[in-house]
Amino acid sequence: MSDARIEHVNITVTDPRRSADLMHDLFGWDVRWQGASQLGGETIHVGSETDYLALYTNEATQAADPRFSKGKPLNHVGVVVDDLDAVERKVIAAGLEPFSHGDYEPGRRFYFFDWNGIEFEVVSYA
Repeated sequence: MSDARIEHVNITVTDPRRSADLMHDLFGWDVRWQGASQLGGETIHVGSETDYLALYTNEATQAADPRFSKGKPLNHVGVVVDDLDAVERKVIAAGLEPFSHGDYEPGRRFYFFDWNGIEFEVVSYA
């Protein structure tokens, strides 16, 4: 058995603050760090003490630069929650649309796209 784990995933978004606020509202995640990126632009790290999403943007991203196209090759980001129904209500309240509900082993799930076209899978094993 390996001790390896995913520490973070870095995704490009148009508005890191808006995305961080959504992650906080949906999952209770807090901002761990925010500031200038080494490559220019801004980054906000939002998550838990042990893992997080790095939400990155720069002027080219905000101008829809094709170098930062969304969804390729990323398929989705999976997040485990205790109360799937409560999170789905929050997704809807944020103006986003849940889809592809599934109730099969090993858990219940649904998906949604954020404002950046990034797909999230929300799953509960409870």
